Amino acid sequence: MSTTTTAAENIADLATGTLFGALEDPALNSMNFLNEVAIHYPDAIPLAAGRPSEEFFELEDVHRYLRIFSQHLGRHLTEEQVRRTVLQYGRTKGIIHELVAENLGLDEGIPVDPESVVVTAGCQEAMFLVLRALRADERDVLLAVSPTYVGLTGAARLVDLPVRPVRTGESGIDLDDLVAVIRRERAAGRRPRACYVVPDFTNPSGLSLDLATRQRLLEVAAAEDVLLIEDNPYGLFHGDADRVPTLKALDADRRVVYLGSFAKSVLPGARVGYVVADQRVVGADGTIGLFADQLSKIKSMLTVNTSPIAQAVVGGKLLAHGCRLAGATAPERQLYDRNLRRLVTGLAERFPPGSGVTWTVPTGGFFVVVTVGFVVDDRLLERSARDYGVLWTPMSYFYDDSSEVRALRLSCSAVSVEQIDLGLDRLAALINDVRPTGERDDPSRPIGR
Repeated sequence: MSTTTTAAENIADLATGTLFGALEDPALNSMNFLNEVAIHYPDAIPLAAGRPSEEFFELEDVHRYLRIFSQHLGRHLTEEQVRRTVLQYGRTKGIIHELVAENLGLDEGIPVDPESVVVTAGCQEAMFLVLRALRADERDVLLAVSPTYVGLTGAARLVDLPVRPVRTGESGIDLDDLVAVIRRERAAGRRPRACYVVPDFTNPSGLSLDLATRQRLLEVAAAEDVLLIEDNPYGLFHGDADRVPTLKALDADRRVVYLGSFAKSVLPGARVGYVVADQRVVGADGTIGLFADQLSKIKSMLTVNTSPIAQAVVGGKLLAHGCRLAGATAPERQLYDRNLRRLVTGLAERFPPGSGVTWTVPTGGFFVVVTVGFVVDDRLLERSARDYGVLWTPMSYFYDDSSEVRALRLSCSAVSVEQIDLGLDRLAALINDVRPTGERDDPSRPIGR
């Protein structure tokens, strides 16, 4: 006697408890939730995403930069070799490493050995590679200035590397708290490997470290023997303020692992970032190599190599501008500065002193944090999108705990001044409606949770 099994009985269901535990972490779901809210409410003013302005995107530029880079290769390669370099699997550490090194020397004053550069599939991969390499066993921990970019905490979750928060303080980082956290972790038998910091217009707060604080931070890192992971996606967009040297430019002891991205300065769709990892690594046999070579080993098993075509587009723009992006991105800098000033001025017009609403006043970058008198969460975000037509980001996404947060982040990079004005009108209406009672309502159409 034979038996039959229905198709439904053959479906393989997986329980979340049998999967990687970090998949249940809110940090890994935050970006998906934001995207779903934006998709469900497409008419809402987008003051949430930190995307570059599409005003500067042209499809023809992609072809032009690809031609420029190919012609550059053709000066010392045959036509067949050029075609293979751009279209075939390529060098794991990248094919534009020499151009990246030259750019860093010209724009940032950072002397870079091209062999210490690993070109990555976006800066997010660069973060992952560094954290994966530093996480040797369960004793290792990462320090990060709080509030912290959610992509960093998400990457740390994926490699089982606990993140210990360091207070921001008045200067952008509380150095006394940094020392205290390092020593507390060591006293508990743990191993602080590095501190993640965004010195220029950090995401989410938009705040920056002054020169004296940067110099002192390097001194603390040396005294406490920890690395600094410097992330610099916004440094070129400094408004009217004078540029301050990066930590890496001030780094005389190879204490800084430097993360960079061409998403904001060239093209986000290319997904090209990089890491400068010039620290020396001593092998068991006494041989000495570069930290970049260790990261390359991990990358070879993760993404194999970064798209050579995407690298060629980025390389072409670098070549077209003499490997200097500071001048090439001047129009973007002016637009972002205009929008940032409009956002800050608009907040002051709508929330006078005594209103109970405060905000950060960055000198550059994309972001402003607004503090309010009530808890800001995903349900309020959906209510804002549905009933008020404005999107923003809950600041709870940027804290490594489950405590209630009474603040939200606004981004001004991908909107017009008219959208900023309208978005602030709608945000003011939401805040004024919620503030008297602190009321909440469950959304009628739950999203993503």
